[in-house]
Amino acid sequence: MNTNLNSNKINLKIFVVGLFLITGLVVGFYPFIQGANAKTTHTIEQNSQLTTMMRPKIQLAILLDTSSSMSGLIDQARNQLWQVVNEFSESTRNGVKPLLEVAVYEYGNSGLSGASGYTRQVTDLTSELDQVSEALFSLTTNGGDEYCGYAISTAVANLQWSDSDSDIRAIFIAGNEPFTQGPVSFKQAIASAQGKDIAVNTIHAGSYEAGVQSGWEQGVLLAGGSYMSLDHNHQVAHVVAPQDRKIAELNAKLNDTYIPYGKDGAEKAQRQIMQDTKSNGISLGLLAKRAKSKISSMYRNTSWDLVDALEEGEVDLDELDEDQLPAEMRSMDEPSREKYVAKKAREREEIKSEILDQSKEREDYVAAAKAAAPATTVATVNDALGAAIRKQGEKKDYVFETAE
Repeated sequence: MNTNLNSNKINLKIFVVGLFLITGLVVGFYPFIQGANAKTTHTIEQNSQLTTMMRPKIQLAILLDTSSSMSGLIDQARNQLWQVVNEFSESTRNGVKPLLEVAVYEYGNSGLSGASGYTRQVTDLTSELDQVSEALFSLTTNGGDEYCGYAISTAVANLQWSDSDSDIRAIFIAGNEPFTQGPVSFKQAIASAQGKDIAVNTIHAGSYEAGVQSGWEQGVLLAGGSYMSLDHNHQVAHVVAPQDRKIAELNAKLNDTYIPYGKDGAEKAQRQIMQDTKSNGISLGLLAKRAKSKISSMYRNTSWDLVDALEEGEVDLDELDEDQLPAEMRSMDEPSREKYVAKKAREREEIKSEILDQSKEREDYVAAAKAAAPATTVATVNDALGAAIRKQGEKKDYVFETAE
C-alpha cells in the first residue's frame, strides 16, 4: 500500500511539473502565436491588394468638344456611359477581369482660359465611375476655339498612365472643327502619345467625308487608333422594359448596403444617389443599365465604402478612428463592427444576384424589341468607344463578350 501511495505521489508530481511546463510554453509562445495569426491576416490582406494590383487595366481619357454646337455630343456621352461600362465588364485577359479607369476632359469652350488652350481636366483617371458620371453631367457648352493637339498633349502629359504592356491605354477625342487647329501640332501630340503606347482615337461629330477633309482621319493614321464619324445630334433611345421598375427598386436597396467611411464618405454616398437620380431623370431604361454596371467588378468604391475597401484589403477596420466611421457604427465594439460590415456584404451579394437575374430577362426583352424594330445604322459614342477598344484590346489578348 505504501509503495502504491509513493508511486501515486510521484506520478502526481510529474503531472504537476508537466502541466507547469506546458503552461509556461503556451504563455511564452503566445505572443508568437498572436504574431503568426496577425501575419496570416496581414498576408490575406496583402494577397487581396496584390490581386487588385495584378488585374489588367483599361484606361480611357475622353476628350469632349464643349463648344456651342456640341450639346448633342455631351448628351450621348451621358446617355451611354453605363452601356460602355457594361460592354467592358464582359471582358477578360487571361481569364482575369480588368479594372476600368476613366478621365474626362473638355476643350474648345470659350469659358475656359486661353492660356490653358481652352482645355480643362474635369476628372483624373479614376475607377470611381460615379465621379465620371458627375463630370459628364456638369458639362455645358459655350463658344469656342477647339485645339485638338493641345487637348491630346495635355491628357498625355498630365494623367497617371500605366506602364504595363498588358494594359489598354486610349484617348478618345470628339469634336467637329478642323483637327489641325491650335498652337500645338496634332502630329507632335500624337507622337507623345505613341511614346507611352497610348492609342489616339478620333470621333468626328459630322459626316465621314467632312472628318476626312478636316484632318480627323489623318490623326488616326499616325496614332494607330480608330477613326469614326457620328451624328452628334442623334438622340439615344433607351428601350423601356417590364423589368425596369423592379431593377430600380433593387438598385435603391443596393445603395443601402454601402457603408460610407472617411472624411468624404457621406458626400460620395450622396453622389451615388444623385447619379441614380440623373439617370432615372433621363429614362428608367438608363437607370437599369446603370444598375447592371453597379453589380459589375468595374464599379469600385474602395475610397469611401467599407464593404469594398475591406474586400480588397485597403483598410483595417480595427485601425480606423471612430470619427472615420458612420454614426451607427461608432458605439459598436470591434466584433459588432465586423458583423455589421459582413451583414451588409451578404445583403449586397443577394441583391446583386437579383439584379443580375432581372438584367438577363431585360436583355432578352430588349433583344427581341430591337429585332422587331426597323434596322438602324446611326453610329453613336458607344459604338465608337466599343469598336475601338475591342480592336486595341484584341492585340493585347483581351476577350470581349457582347453585352446588351
